Amino acid sequence: MTTPLLFQPFKLGNITLKNRAVVAPMCQYSARHGFANDWHLVHLGRFALGGFSLVIAEATGVTAEGRISYADLGLWSDEQIAPLKRITELLHANGSHAGIQLAHAGRKASTPLPWRGKFDETPEERISLAFEEWTPVAPSALPHSPASKMPTALDAQGMAAIRDAFAEAAHRALRAGFDLVELHSAHGYLLNQFLSPVANQRTDQYGGRLENRMRFPLEVAAALREAWPKDKPLIARVSIIDWIDGGTTVEDSIVYAKKLKALGYDLIHCTSGGFDGAKVQIGPLYQVPFAAAIRKGADIPTAAVGLINTPQQAEAILANGEADLIALARQALDDPNWPVHAQRHLMPDGNYSDWPKQSGYAVRAKDKVLNAK
Repeated sequence: MTTPLLFQPFKLGNITLKNRAVVAPMCQYSARHGFANDWHLVHLGRFALGGFSLVIAEATGVTAEGRISYADLGLWSDEQIAPLKRITELLHANGSHAGIQLAHAGRKASTPLPWRGKFDETPEERISLAFEEWTPVAPSALPHSPASKMPTALDAQGMAAIRDAFAEAAHRALRAGFDLVELHSAHGYLLNQFLSPVANQRTDQYGGRLENRMRFPLEVAAALREAWPKDKPLIARVSIIDWIDGGTTVEDSIVYAKKLKALGYDLIHCTSGGFDGAKVQIGPLYQVPFAAAIRKGADIPTAAVGLINTPQQAEAILANGEADLIALARQALDDPNWPVHAQRHLMPDGNYSDWPKQSGYAVRAKDKVLNAK
């Protein structure tokens, strides 16, 4: 039988992914001072054991002030390289490529941990969790929401420092053994804030019409491309629409994607939303049309993400030419073995090739016994 598209290889820069199932970045809010630890090692490593071809580590702050929360990963210091290298070595040893999402949260920085909802840490917890809070920065002095901190508007010096921090973080990512870097310009974080008129009310060359709003994100994108080896894949995560009247449109994002392609970016990871007040029409496969629109309009490969749950859905997306990769987040949390399970759904010959040797033979034997009864 013909190999399902989901399990056909895909070339991205100098790497070839063994299948089209990838893990999207997911913040774990479990770091201290930006350092990865055993939680991150196990969290990310289990996806390699489950058969994903590419595992992308969570939004990683290029500066300490660029973290979403005090418990986010960071890569602003050489000392943060070693624990990340443990992770890339584990992923590589188990058949997956390693990616990292470099990010700056902008006005959405210094926020409470999501399961707490507010800064209610006790004095003892503040010590054990390495609690910090700070004043965030943004394109304009506008808070993300009524409950958010008022940010400071960035000046030219601050913007240049952030641009350079992305490049420096890329150099560290290379030393940590990552195969791929993803530029985070989505979900209402700093670069998305510049792109969107929802958050960008500047009156200088970085605000106003789309050409100006794209200027700083593209400066960062160019600096990152210059810092990351030319043969290694570089991708961008983009919120294709804001889901807000007067916000970013699909047409805007096509223009941005074309600019990224011209800079040498290899793929657009298509998501949406991120700003307070968005009226998201959420449901199964709700963001797939955005991946299809960017793939066609900008003539660049795309990854689709967002409530893609079943192997059949993933296969149909690929067969319809709507995307080139299938990115899973919450579904991967729910089933870290999603790709190896998908093999049994889409390949009725009972293919167990992506299972680790330590467990595949046992699962095969279990299935053989159950299927015989």
